[in-house]
Amino acid sequence: MAVHVEATPNPNALKFTSDKLIFEGTNSISVMPGDTSEHEIMNELMQLDGVDNVFGYQNFITINKQFDAEWDNVSPKVTEVMDKHGY
Repeated sequence: MAVHVEATPNPNALKFTSDKLIFEGTNSISVMPGDTSEHEIMNELMQLDGVDNVFGYQNFITINKQFDAEWDNVSPKVTEVMDKHGY
């Protein structure tokens, strides 16, 4: 299993796509600072240093980093959390 990382038009956002379904159904999930989710993976991602907010839908999660964070520090931590959850 692998997580594929893609750039987005927003330089502060990266899309992390899994070969497996992460979220069932047709609803998207957004977690903003101060919020929590029923999905533990989203809560864990929000706890990472440098993560501002997260958005998930079916087999991907988009991470928006804080303005002063560096992707070289944030991206491996995101991949580690996704791997921990079996994605």
